[in-house]
Amino acid sequence: MPSSQPDHSTLRVVFGGTPDFAAYHLQALIDNGCNIVGVYTQPDRPAGRGKKLTASPVKDIATAQDLPLFQPETLKTDAARETLRQLEPDVFVVVAYGLIVPADVLEIPRYGCINVHASLLPRWRGAAPIQRAIEAGDSHTGVTIMQMDAGLDTGDMLLKAECEIGDSDTAGTLHDKLARLGAPALLETLNAMARGDLHPERQDDRLSTYAPKITKQEARIDWSAPAQFIDRRIRAFNPFPVAFTTLHGEPLRIWVARVVSGAGDPGRILATAETGVTVGCGQGALCITEAQLPGKRRMAIADILRGNPDLFSVGEYLDP
Repeated sequence: MPSSQPDHSTLRVVFGGTPDFAAYHLQALIDNGCNIVGVYTQPDRPAGRGKKLTASPVKDIATAQDLPLFQPETLKTDAARETLRQLEPDVFVVVAYGLIVPADVLEIPRYGCINVHASLLPRWRGAAPIQRAIEAGDSHTGVTIMQMDAGLDTGDMLLKAECEIGDSDTAGTLHDKLARLGAPALLETLNAMARGDLHPERQDDRLSTYAPKITKQEARIDWSAPAQFIDRRIRAFNPFPVAFTTLHGEPLRIWVARVVSGAGDPGRILATAETGVTVGCGQGALCITEAQLPGKRRMAIADILRGNPDLFSVGEYLDP
């Protein structure tokens, strides 16, 4: 006999998100029969070399599914609040939306607003939790489904799901892991909400850390740092903004590297082979295995050397 318990399909859901991470969650809600009464995403932004106005991944899905779509520049106006109110939402699901949700907007949905945050809160509150977890050398991370409040990722925790950070994980691979983890966690939370079975847990502010937005300036490699730290930064900044150094006065983007045995002056090329270019660091050494020359695509070092056999000379310095 079918259960009479309500589930997520009984909820009127408004979704707010913008990039691929958000789009993955929106598609999961659609695929699992959620009643999505509205989708919010950021206005189309210039992208690519031509700076052509481009729709967000969330907009692409909403348009394809013929869902009501809204792209306000801000949620702080009376008009924006009234538009949301007319949708009569039970819950506003926010996933990497990129716009501030004001306190008075949080109060409009029957059950408020919930957020899928890509860390195990209270660790890594802020804009770049995936990158900062890798950069810091964390062994684990995860997603937290959180009841939003007026603070920055400070709301009560509703559900957590955890995963390991592998030694070769980049921000890109970890992003995909967390998307796959977050979607079922979100659905489980919505089911519990519909049943009236949520158990909010307050965050311990004493354990909080902050994950500031990544800047392109940070991506410049400081070869005086330990090799392990440089390796983590290269992985944290892949695929954006991509760690870089200079060679012969030209930028060289570093996509993949690994810590190896060896020692030498920071930035000095210690060895060159088809398997990689070994560079001295403040402690230890790093072997660059994939890089990108100006105006070229990313390539394995073996492929770069095929066209530029004398590019990396032992004894030369990167970023002199």
